[in-house]
Amino acid sequence: MIGRLQGFIIEKQAPELLIDVHGVGYEVQAPLSTFAVLGKLGDPVTLYTHLAIREDAHQLYGFSDKSQRSLFRTLIKVSGVGPKLGLAILSGMDVSAFARCVHQEDISGLTKLPGVGKKTAERLIVEMRDRLIEWQAPAPLWAAVEQNEQAGKNQLLQEAEGALVALGYKPQDASKMLMKVADTCTSAEDMIRQALRNTLGGA
Repeated sequence: MIGRLQGFIIEKQAPELLIDVHGVGYEVQAPLSTFAVLGKLGDPVTLYTHLAIREDAHQLYGFSDKSQRSLFRTLIKVSGVGPKLGLAILSGMDVSAFARCVHQEDISGLTKLPGVGKKTAERLIVEMRDRLIEWQAPAPLWAAVEQNEQAGKNQLLQEAEGALVALGYKPQDASKMLMKVADTCTSAEDMIRQALRNTLGGA
């Protein structure tokens, strides 16, 4: 198995590359996301590769980093997704964006990719969800930010609810009052003040 190539770019015309490695020219197919970070002809290059062996040909696929190659290898295990569609997916969407679409079940986002229709998008979501977990890709920044923001919001809600209960409101009533104002307030004090204003104003 050829896992990596390190050499010089002889030819490049998407999706095909010709890489000179110590005098041997390797024909490689790569996604546009890899082409985007390549240098000019004659420049050094390092590609992480996947070798696909068929009866009629041995084809090398090259990627600028290991995460792209890992996703490609996972994609081609999905029913109906071959190397050609795998390259198309990686050409139209980076690894983090694809993982986000799968986890959020974003069919419309996936169908924007060339060659991906609704049925294929649904199959990708169903089959890739667990495989992405096994792949253990690092959580994208957006997920960490959303998680931290939600944790902070929950803490503020708990503080505000405790204060309203101390004022004599039932827990379920306090919760309902706060949910109406939570999205527009940035502190527990603001939540309490706005919740009381709404309630007293409506009395």
